[in-house]
Amino acid sequence: MAIEPVAAVVEQLARFRGSVMVPQVLLRRGLPLALAALELDDRAKLVDLDDPGVLAARRLRPSHVATRQRSVTQPQALAFYRGGAAGLRWWSTFESLWTNVTLFDRAAPRLRLGSVRRLHAEDPAVREAAELLGIAPA
Repeated sequence: MAIEPVAAVVEQLARFRGSVMVPQVLLRRGLPLALAALELDDRAKLVDLDDPGVLAARRLRPSHVATRQRSVTQPQALAFYRGGAAGLRWWSTFESLWTNVTLFDRAAPRLRLGSVRRLHAEDPAVREAAELLGIAPA
């Protein structure tokens, strides 16, 4: 999940970096990609890994939180899960001003589905993501 629509789209299109925006880019397993707006109950506890105080309290270093090495990040996530967190917030690796969210299974009852829109090449979030990733128009 992501707070900014473009961040969610970038995560899905990243594997096509430097290619051309052909219809297959917006398909997964033959199904069209869509962007759903989800609302999380305000009472759900999200751990903000962009907050220096949170990192300091857990003696976590930003470089250890931001690594792609799952052997490092999974024990961290497990500790937050065991602490009762509904999920984690942190910065996107594509643009640090974008916020990504990972929800644990316990957050599901606190989620509500808002709008859903099918993605297409002219969608503003798709266009912005494609530009960032160097995906050329078809």
